[in-house]
Amino acid sequence: MDETAMELGKSGYRLLPLGIGCWAWGDRLFWGYGRHYDREDTRQAFQISLEQGIRFFDTAEVYGFGQSEKLLGDFLQELGQGKQLLIATKFFPYPWRLTSGAIVQALRSSLRRLNLSSVDLYQIHWPRPPTRVRLWMEGMAAAVQEGLVRAVGVSNFNAELTQRAHETLARRGISLATNQVQYNLLDRSLEQTGLDRVCRDLGVTVIAYSPLAQGLLTGKYSPQNPPSGLYRQRRWGPALRRLSPLMGILRELGQAHGGKTPGQVALNWLICKGTLPIPGAKNATQARENAGALGWRLTSQELALLDDASSTSPIEA
Repeated sequence: MDETAMELGKSGYRLLPLGIGCWAWGDRLFWGYGRHYDREDTRQAFQISLEQGIRFFDTAEVYGFGQSEKLLGDFLQELGQGKQLLIATKFFPYPWRLTSGAIVQALRSSLRRLNLSSVDLYQIHWPRPPTRVRLWMEGMAAAVQEGLVRAVGVSNFNAELTQRAHETLARRGISLATNQVQYNLLDRSLEQTGLDRVCRDLGVTVIAYSPLAQGLLTGKYSPQNPPSGLYRQRRWGPALRRLSPLMGILRELGQAHGGKTPGQVALNWLICKGTLPIPGAKNATQARENAGALGWRLTSQELALLDDASSTSPIEA
């Protein structure tokens, strides 16, 4: 393993500090799977990611209504045999799921779609309702004891709920390995709320989803050319109006590091923060682009420059 590898919480897993988020694989409603890209595109994204040394793939039962897990499962059988991969998926706490036993039941369905007997990391997708954190963690502990899960994580948990999840698992002798939250140069609420400090103190790895702000930090969007889709326009519209100065710095730093792109610099900023960014990859081109964030590091002065440039960026929930 490369000396730049990181550990996933206290799970004992070591990996390169970059993964792939598989939200777009099979997702027709938000990302337009089947119109702008297809199965072969995502298969190539998986293959190129493996060739670049990336071993962590994150999906969820709700992504594409199970299609993401199915595609990933197919690719694992076709291309991933014999490779030491880390596969993560998520449980969605629908309101009709009222008992901890629902976790094991949902997990077994995910495992069937993934063609796996166990997953390396299983996560609670959202803390809904928050009063059930203890119940969900009890279900996670049961999944670990049944040998279906090797490490436990949460997603979108705030500092207080992360602490509660950690305490519940600890009573069962299990470590909380990860908290997957939105984190990028345009959304640093993790720092503002103190969640980063809580995760650091507990030994919980932060997995950063939407690390490129759903494409804004790649440089392909502007106020004159906003991203498609009403959600992304509402979510990131205010940021677009103040994106230009930050993009200028990302381009300058990229040139200083041998021609890295703005997106690669933005991902490296997250790596230097000690997180595990999981950008999406719909095709081979995006997979290669993501991998360009590995093998080099921003200096402390460059990190401070980006911190200052992004600290006033608007955050719209």
